[in-house]
Amino acid sequence: MPDLSRQSQSLGQRPALVLVDLINGFTDPTCPLGSDSDAVVAANARLLDAFRNKGLPVFYTTVVYRDANQAPVFRSRLPALDVLQPDSHWVQVDARLAPREGEELIEKQYASGFFGTNLNEALQAAGADSLVVTGLTTSGCVRATAVDGLQHDYPVCIPREAVGDRSAQAHEANLHDLHAKYADVVSSADVLSAIAERGRS
Repeated sequence: MPDLSRQSQSLGQRPALVLVDLINGFTDPTCPLGSDSDAVVAANARLLDAFRNKGLPVFYTTVVYRDANQAPVFRSRLPALDVLQPDSHWVQVDARLAPREGEELIEKQYASGFFGTNLNEALQAAGADSLVVTGLTTSGCVRATAVDGLQHDYPVCIPREAVGDRSAQAHEANLHDLHAKYADVVSSADVLSAIAERGRS
């Protein structure tokens, strides 16, 4: 069955970069949740530089479980999530992408960066009119955040080199489906070119 007809939605004048779960627990393959993500981290570093140079909003998400009552069903299904404890190495943003002053780190317990968090309010306060969603993993938290971004009425763009997954098949299948329905999946080079055209805010 062919994909539905769709129209591309270009980034607005003030896109926000949302780096989803680029934390040690996911970028370090020695963690049960991690994978070899060096190329994804490098692509995000280039995007970070571009957004910072233009004074555009940057947000990060991390996953932290502070007590047993947070996301009990999710954690029961995926026990490896229990390593994501407060102040642990695993919940910290990968040092190669460390947030700067004024770049907010959103703490979450579920897949979407929007669910149960203040991300939408923070985006509105920053004047964001569209989203570039990156990070880990494509089939999980990136997908959930991108879909919720659309459901909060933001045009969403996903740079394919800046997202990754433990499964290459899941990665490709989810990029295809996201592009078919929820977001524009494009190259990082295309995003960098679009950001270069924005005036510094």
